[in-house]
Amino acid sequence: MLVNSKKILLEAKKGGFAIPATNFIDLDSARAYTKVAEQRGLPLILSFAQAHKNLISLEEAALIGKYFAEKSTVPVVLHLDHGEDKEFIFKAIDLGFKSVMIDASSETFEDNIKISKEIVEYAHSKDITVEAELGHVGAGENYESHDMTDSVYTEVDDVIEFVEKTKVDSLAISIGTAHGTYAGTPKLNFTRLKEIAAISNIPLVLHGGSSSGDDNLNYCALNGISKINIFTDLLTAAYTEIKENCPKDYISLKENANDGMMKMLNHYYDVFNTKSI
Repeated sequence: MLVNSKKILLEAKKGGFAIPATNFIDLDSARAYTKVAEQRGLPLILSFAQAHKNLISLEEAALIGKYFAEKSTVPVVLHLDHGEDKEFIFKAIDLGFKSVMIDASSETFEDNIKISKEIVEYAHSKDITVEAELGHVGAGENYESHDMTDSVYTEVDDVIEFVEKTKVDSLAISIGTAHGTYAGTPKLNFTRLKEIAAISNIPLVLHGGSSSGDDNLNYCALNGISKINIFTDLLTAAYTEIKENCPKDYISLKENANDGMMKMLNHYYDVFNTKSI
């Protein structure tokens, strides 16, 4: 069933588990993710990132996402990941996305509030949930050197003011993860996570989950993170499955890729301690 993220993330926050947010870039990946969710009887956040608009259009993403979510037997959120501008986000809402993210984390604190608030006002008028980011989750290459990543930790004192002024439904925070791949397993700031979780009355989100370490992600899921974004690990698993099986034709190659993604999502459902809703 196609739903917005409000209820399922509040259930995750209450129950001490996280829901995977899996980025899809075509029909096959969307089908693979929702198939696993149905097999496990677990909720799923099916995400499409604005950065992938050159792979498939927003219109195509909306059609694919709505099709699989509406026919699913479990709650599925069609979510816009890392919306970068108002026009694109509003278009996603009008096309049927049930949840959107406004990423103004690279702006000043004041501008982040202003931009996020404008998105919230439009989205809430249509019963669409909104995620924003406070702090900044950068790129993961060469992560061993903290001088070579543009990630910025979320400041605890900013959280209450930001949430009160924007009225966002969930908040992505930065505690040491990064998008993409790492040169090594990152060291996450669990102290910062606990401090933010203690004062936040809305669900918290972790971006850059891929390759962040199963123990790290399990700890986050059990201690205040309600949504964890996974993408790179899913594609890596697809490619690994292809290399290991050496498919002889295109159809077999696609089957191998789908199997790899499904195995990885199954793995992360276990790591995130995801429960049915």
